[in-house]
Amino acid sequence: MAVATGVTSATRGGQGVARRLRDWTPAIAVAVGFVLLWQALVQLLNVQRFILPAPFAIGEAFIEYFPEIWAAASYTAGEAVGGLVIGATAGLAVGLITGRWVGLRESLLPFAIAVNSIPIIAFAPIMNNWFGLANPLSKMMIAALLVFFPVMINTVRGLISVEPAALELMRSTAASEFAVLTKLRIPAALPFIFTALKVAATLATIGAIVGEYFGAPRASLGQYIAQHAAYFNFERSWAAIILAAAIGISLYVAVLIAERLIMPWHSSVRGVE
Repeated sequence: MAVATGVTSATRGGQGVARRLRDWTPAIAVAVGFVLLWQALVQLLNVQRFILPAPFAIGEAFIEYFPEIWAAASYTAGEAVGGLVIGATAGLAVGLITGRWVGLRESLLPFAIAVNSIPIIAFAPIMNNWFGLANPLSKMMIAALLVFFPVMINTVRGLISVEPAALELMRSTAASEFAVLTKLRIPAALPFIFTALKVAATLATIGAIVGEYFGAPRASLGQYIAQHAAYFNFERSWAAIILAAAIGISLYVAVLIAERLIMPWHSSVRGVE
């Protein structure tokens, strides 16, 4: 029986791997085809490298200068992660408070939407001035501003989206407000929160890099991209952009894993499986 169970588990595991490979094959094929088309067009049309360098040249620069690009990416990744944690924590806290009191929610949401409409470029010099150009906290706060509003708004929306019948049932059993919050409202809000966090994962990376354009140590992706673009080393700038994209993707995947661990019962997670 144990052997049969092990064989069945191994078979299911193999089928799962095969299914994942089959699901990823179209995306990989499109990516490879895009790179090959890009390379062919650059060569056929004789596109100058200051307009668009060839992907093979970018790959060579990526390999040759990987240690310094990796050091810059590590610095920026720390800022992005810090901004994501600060912004998400503040967004969740404010969302829980405003979701509880209707009057506070109606007064704060328009303000939040108005502030969120301000371009992040307007905040970057201010945060650099407050916390210092060389201080990573200034870039974290820029990233946190981008993260805060989506998380806060989605948290509020999730908390108030509970089914009226379920809410009435809990109140009919004399459930406390804390019990309603922890057993009904928060589970209902989790899909909204994780949706916001997936968006926030990429926004944190954008905020950190944009903040670095306005002043940061040389060992940062924003400064690395800007400096080498100014000296027409576009292959190195594009190689750094690839790692910047990798930071955003890595944060997105981390949120996705957390979602599957925290709410495996939700249909969106079961659909992936």
